[in-house]
Amino acid sequence: MALIPLANKPILYSYRRCPYAMRARMALAYAGIPVEIREISLKEKPPSMVAISPKATVPVMQYGNLVLEQSLDIMRWALSQHDPDGWLTDENTVDVNTLIDANDSSFKKILDQYKYPSRFPELNPVDVLTSALNQHLRPLNDRLMKAQFLLGAKLSMADVAIFPFIRQFHMVDETLFSLYQLEPLKKWLNDWMESELFLSIMQKHPVWQDASLEKL
Repeated sequence: MALIPLANKPILYSYRRCPYAMRARMALAYAGIPVEIREISLKEKPPSMVAISPKATVPVMQYGNLVLEQSLDIMRWALSQHDPDGWLTDENTVDVNTLIDANDSSFKKILDQYKYPSRFPELNPVDVLTSALNQHLRPLNDRLMKAQFLLGAKLSMADVAIFPFIRQFHMVDETLFSLYQLEPLKKWLNDWMESELFLSIMQKHPVWQDASLEKL
C-alpha cells in the first residue's frame, strides 16, 4: 500500500480489540496513511486523549487541529485522502449507510446482550441469539449468497465497517457459530480474518503513557 505523504503523522488513540478502532485502523491502513498508534488501557485512559475527547472512548484521531471522535468519521477522512479501490461511491452511499446504521444500532445492542448475558438477567439468551440470527446474520448471509461482498461484486466501506462486529459475535462461541447454516457469511468472515489488511492492523503496541506519567 502506497503511503500518503502528510505533514505529520496523525495520532490514533486505539484499543486493539475494539471493533470500532479496528475499522478505523483498517481504513487508515488501506488508504496508506501512516499513523502513530497510541494503544490505551481502558482502566487508565491517558489524560492527553481525554483532553481532546472528553467522551474518552476509542478511537480518537488527532491531526493538527482536527480531532475525529467517531470511527466512521475517521474512515471517511481516510478514504477522502486516498481510496484506490473505490470503497466510497455515489451509487451505493444509501445502502452503505443503511447497513452500517443497522449494525451500529440494533446489532451492536444485541451483540452486547449476547456477549455479556450476566448484564441482562431479564433477557432469555435463546431469544437474544434468535434476534441476532433473524434480524442481522441471516439477512447478511442472504446478501452474500448472491455476491462476494455485502453490496455486490465490489468491496465497499460497509464490509469493512461491519466485519469487526461479526468477528466479535463469532468469537463469543466459535463452536456454536460453526453450526449455523451461514456458509457464505462464514466464508466472508474467514476471508477478512485472514486478509493481509486485517492482520496488518492487529499488531500489538505497548500501552501508551503520557510523558508526565512516564516520569513518575
